[in-house]
Amino acid sequence: MQLLAFILLYPFLWLISILPHRLFYSFSDVVFFFVYHIFGYRRTVVRNNLELIFPKKKTNEIDRLEKDFFKHMCDMFLETIKTMSLSKEQVRKKYNVLNIDVLKALEKERSILIVCSHYANWEWNVSINNYVNSKGYAVYQKITNKYFDTFIRKVRARWNTTLINQRETVKTVVRDKRDGVTGIFGLVSDQSPQRHRAQYWSEFMGIKVPVFNGAETMARKLDLAVVFLKVSKVKRGYYQAEFITIAERGRETEENEITEAFLRLTERQIKEKPEYYFWTHKRWKHRGKQPAPFAKTT
Repeated sequence: MQLLAFILLYPFLWLISILPHRLFYSFSDVVFFFVYHIFGYRRTVVRNNLELIFPKKKTNEIDRLEKDFFKHMCDMFLETIKTMSLSKEQVRKKYNVLNIDVLKALEKERSILIVCSHYANWEWNVSINNYVNSKGYAVYQKITNKYFDTFIRKVRARWNTTLINQRETVKTVVRDKRDGVTGIFGLVSDQSPQRHRAQYWSEFMGIKVPVFNGAETMARKLDLAVVFLKVSKVKRGYYQAEFITIAERGRETEENEITEAFLRLTERQIKEKPEYYFWTHKRWKHRGKQPAPFAKTT
């Protein structure tokens, strides 16, 4: 059944990926109409999140944010498919890196952990590896359908990226260090952990919630450099990336310093253009609950 699903969907996905720019985004408009107006995909979750985070905004402002988000979400989903056919030259035009020198300077000394949020288009973040000498890794969750999982691995490998899961990350850093090479590890870090497993709670967009601190734990243990990746949407189909150094050496940071810096940078990014954050996540579902006895809080 998994193979059949892959065989049936692949030609359709490929056809979408080769559509010219104007037709491609016209198709995205059609997808938006069905997702938003017909199926109402997660509209309640998105609305609740927006009203929770922006209580002072008027109804018409929330309406606009909601629609703008769903339009962007459809664009982003289709841009993920577009990755199938994008060349390195094409993605350089669509995803502009402003200050790659930040990474080039750090990679000479040690491996780098790039942390980012579900903002703008994080799928094209892997194209950063076309600009650096270090081997690039993206930490991801394995896809259930093994054929699509293999396919995604091959697509991202075109941009010099190797996919690894979280459990493989530490041993990969250790192996590279043993071999005398540096790696760049990309990690999306704004998900909501299970409450009973959360080691740390902090305020995010003004609300105390459990947060992942695995990136900080790894950086301090393995002495990694930590860089925040800020991606901005310039216009439809075009993005620019900027690197903000959080720590040049993880071992020299205080406890929770990296995690807090990431949260504050993510907040600032969301407040600038909230319609490009991934509001379908139930990011604040544990608000008002008590942390587990072993958890630390700010």
